[in-house]
Amino acid sequence: MAMQGLAVVPLFAGYDLDLGRGRIFSYDVTGGRSEELGFAATGSGSLFAKGSLKKLYRADLSAEEATTAVVQALYDAADDDSATGGPDLTRGIFPIVGVITEDGFRRLPDEEVGALARSILDHRLEFPNGPRAGLL
Repeated sequence: MAMQGLAVVPLFAGYDLDLGRGRIFSYDVTGGRSEELGFAATGSGSLFAKGSLKKLYRADLSAEEATTAVVQALYDAADDDSATGGPDLTRGIFPIVGVITEDGFRRLPDEEVGALARSILDHRLEFPNGPRAGLL
């Protein structure tokens, strides 16, 4: 099916209660599994999203900071990849964002993600390339 262009490349994330930490698993088009460390992205814009996350990710991010980082990364991916859709403020279409902790999964309401997307867009009007990462 992959050779015919009919492939799904999943990304699974969850919280491992035994290890006391989150885990992310990505799969390639043939079904091979890899455990990712810290962050991951899939899809045509994943190269750009991962490049953004490399500069923004830290292991000690709060849920709010991590959410901001992933929406920033999506914005970067959509900016550089024509097949990646970002937040659409005009139509009120926002990414689905979830937070996974030892307490379980929580989907952020569209209103919260929308406010974050608007804040990021407002900042990007002044700084089109997004936030700057420290050099050390």
